[in-house]
Amino acid sequence: MPMISLYETFLVVSTAVVFVAYHTHLIVKVRRHPLTTAVGITNHAREMWVKGIMKDKRDILAVQTLRNQVMAATFLASTAILICLGSFSAAFRTDVFSEATHALNLLGTRTETLWMFKLMVLGIVFFVAFFNFTLCIRYFNHVGFMINTFQENDSTVSAEAVTTVLNHGALHYTIGMRGFYLSVPLALWLFGPIWMLAGGLLLLAVLYRLDREA
Repeated sequence: MPMISLYETFLVVSTAVVFVAYHTHLIVKVRRHPLTTAVGITNHAREMWVKGIMKDKRDILAVQTLRNQVMAATFLASTAILICLGSFSAAFRTDVFSEATHALNLLGTRTETLWMFKLMVLGIVFFVAFFNFTLCIRYFNHVGFMINTFQENDSTVSAEAVTTVLNHGALHYTIGMRGFYLSVPLALWLFGPIWMLAGGLLLLAVLYRLDREA
């Protein structure tokens, strides 16, 4: 870990603490009062959707809906891995990119080592997003087979089992999207810690609203 100033350390840690505190609060809300959050509402909606699909045997609708979800996850996974590789590539070309970002870094530490570290963190976040989107695709593919398996008294392909797998896929999709959202303050960190804190607070304000709407 490169040596950084106390000022930059304080702002970066403050941003991280605020993000962790918010998402801890969100997890508690989802578990205790799920229908007051967007995650809980969509989980409930998916449960109703699965039951309706399996009851009425609307297999074409199921395949079309899952196809759309898989296409979206595939696009985001491809985007994430490309940005990840681009971040890693830029991290080893500090002479080309760091000068422009340092010009806006008013109070933070200006070292090529720290700038490289920032890009590496950004690349890791996008790699985690890529991994979650691939898991999302995996679960949605499983659902495509399970939801069209009409078998009486088989708990492995019941509506509850299918809903659980579908919601697992949706959870990984959400985590992948959080990685994209988190990239905003991390990218702003390249220009200085004050930009990171400002972008993080603005992002949390947006997430606070989105997490309470379906």
